[in-house]
Amino acid sequence: MLGLGVASAVAALSGCRRDDPPGPAATHVAPPVPTTSPTPTRSMYGDSLSEALAVTLRRYLEPTPENPDHPSYAGAVALVTIGGERVAGAVVGEAVRYGAGPVLLPSDRRVTMREDSIFDLASVTKVVTAILLLRLVDAGQVDLAAPVQTYLPEFRGPGKDAVTVTHLLAHTAALPVGPNLAGLSTVEQRWRAVVDTPLLADMVPGTVFRYSSVGLMLAGLIVERLTGQRLDEAVRTQLTEPLGLRDTGFTPLMWLPEAERSRLVATDARSSRGLLRGVVHDDVCYLLGGVAGHAGLFSSAADLAAIGQLLIDDGGPLLSAEVVKRMLSNVNVNLPAVDPDRPNRTSDHGLGVVLNQPWFMGELAAPTTFGHTGFSGTSIVCDPRRGLVLVLLTNRAHPNWSWANPDPVRAHVATVVAEHVG
Repeated sequence: MLGLGVASAVAALSGCRRDDPPGPAATHVAPPVPTTSPTPTRSMYGDSLSEALAVTLRRYLEPTPENPDHPSYAGAVALVTIGGERVAGAVVGEAVRYGAGPVLLPSDRRVTMREDSIFDLASVTKVVTAILLLRLVDAGQVDLAAPVQTYLPEFRGPGKDAVTVTHLLAHTAALPVGPNLAGLSTVEQRWRAVVDTPLLADMVPGTVFRYSSVGLMLAGLIVERLTGQRLDEAVRTQLTEPLGLRDTGFTPLMWLPEAERSRLVATDARSSRGLLRGVVHDDVCYLLGGVAGHAGLFSSAADLAAIGQLLIDDGGPLLSAEVVKRMLSNVNVNLPAVDPDRPNRTSDHGLGVVLNQPWFMGELAAPTTFGHTGFSGTSIVCDPRRGLVLVLLTNRAHPNWSWANPDPVRAHVATVVAEHVG
């Protein structure tokens, strides 16, 4: 049966709309959603936590001592739920501040950030791909311990027979970060190159954590192969429609009504593709047609919180409690981690979710805390001990992803939440 947390998250959060016209940057402390019977948690710290979130997020709208040359982002949305009930939130800054170039836009052409703004989730997409694949495990169509070749016979090459489905989801498949698509002119050729990606010469599958988007591209292909649906259709029929989520999907310019496109948040303004807004930022996903298992999903804070609550609620109507337990358990115990960008991280990882990483979870980090980050500045942290979901969506790639490291604000916001909820 549908957990009460997911049900109330979808019902309450989808109603948190704000129709601000385009204009100068604004800070909005999101009020708790009115209900007939406010929960004790909301009355205890909802207003103070919302104000603390707003203060924290405003700090990064300007250069900081740690990042003195640029702001960390143009705008951000934070949302906190407990038990599926919305307890706090804040919105700051702008969804669009720069035009292609980048060129700083005059104030009357900028777009104010909203509570229901729709962001490019980047690698947070991987969590949704994992959910779809684990539904196939529940259905008896996929064995996590089986070789990937069982489902993708064309996945061949030296050492590939040892790569299992679990390895794809846990980033232990000995695959590189991305595929080599250079010189390939068609989407079909590029997908073939993904499947043909060779294993790293110095790695053995199942022995080392090394983050790889290729693994989740392959996981998405398994979903497509076994469901007979393209991944965007699988997301719609197996996740967003059952949960009543209307802000989540790939290629939003294909399904978001014209009147609602002001909700789209911009990313890069330096791209050869011009200003990116409603078009995937990830270059590989773009070359693969905009739909892939590693990136390309767009969503709002409310929808993403509901997906997090689904997992805290043991899978609700979509997954069995048994498979969720496996998803949220560390499958990389005692394995080394190789991450040049974050040399102090551990290998702790579930099936498609990151576990216990203070570098973005702050003081919410614990062995049972799970979540994911996205290159575009997005993140979700779920703490089952508290029944808590924290969604932080920023447009740190607007206009230039190299302007700031998104991790400090992620950890700072998570710690602020931990300090308030105890």
